[in-house]
Amino acid sequence: MRIHLTSVFVDDQEQALRFYTEVLGFVTKHDVPLGSDRWLTVVSPEDPEGTELLLEPSGHPAVQPYKTALVRDGIPAASFAVGDVRAECERLRRLGVRFTQEPLEMGPVTTAVLDDTVGNLIQIMHSR
Repeated sequence: MRIHLTSVFVDDQEQALRFYTEVLGFVTKHDVPLGSDRWLTVVSPEDPEGTELLLEPSGHPAVQPYKTALVRDGIPAASFAVGDVRAECERLRRLGVRFTQEPLEMGPVTTAVLDDTVGNLIQIMHSR
């Protein structure tokens, strides 16, 4: 068994697609119109057949209270692995990304948390 698909709820799919591709560096895997929404997934360019991230519309009534609580409490909706958290933070800052947690070393793991501009906090991390 392996993880095939996971999702984050996004307030605006088009804005999310721009952020997750142009800023974070993912690539579009599927973009299928579904009425006023889309089945919109991205993948790592390093693993195009790997786990897909669904940029899922936040339309369900339970989503906004859930997302608001996570952000209020500083809890990331997802975590992405990077080679070097500090270097990635610098790259992302140059692109205008806002961080809610600066790089933090916790033993062999370093993490940072950023605002994805569509209602979520996202953690980036690496292990030594």
